[in-house]
Amino acid sequence: MYRSIVCRVLVLVTLAAVVGCTSTKVTRVPAEETIDLSGRWNDSDSQQAAGALVDQSMATPWVDDFLIRRGAKPTVIIGNLKNKTPEHIAVKTLVADLERSFINSGRVFVVASAEERDELRSEREDQARFASEESMKSWGKEQGADYMLIGEINAQFDSENGKEVKYYQVDCYLVDLETNVKVWTGFTKIKKFVGRSKYKP
Repeated sequence: MYRSIVCRVLVLVTLAAVVGCTSTKVTRVPAEETIDLSGRWNDSDSQQAAGALVDQSMATPWVDDFLIRRGAKPTVIIGNLKNKTPEHIAVKTLVADLERSFINSGRVFVVASAEERDELRSEREDQARFASEESMKSWGKEQGADYMLIGEINAQFDSENGKEVKYYQVDCYLVDLETNVKVWTGFTKIKKFVGRSKYKP
């Protein structure tokens, strides 16, 4: 009996010591700092890919051609970006980064996605019922997109002896919504080397 009690006390003391020695340290870092722990696709990759693709598209004639033809900036909508990699990729983050890069270029307009438009239309319905005539927004004045950006993300992985190379390629196409003509096509690559050390007891 005494021996059993002593054993239980020793177990509890050991557990307390283990728990007491375990701690979590959180350090805040600048949001723009690149941190790559696993080698998988991350927020920095999304921003890099979006910036590179929009820079490429702005350097080609389609924007100026539209300005000459219509006398106004073209309007773009971001369509479906397919993730064809074996990894989970937050495609909505890439879409948001592309929208931001297009808007910040100052050369195009960007319209809301289908999901966002549904929410906006619901708000207009509420305004038509409850808002004053002076403040409610009219129907039938939405701006249609001239071009849709579509694309896909592909990846190739090669590994041996605890080392891995990860290669991502994002291909995008800008398509005239009236004629289905591709006015621009571009791609960007991201390549990473991931070295993993083997555990030695």
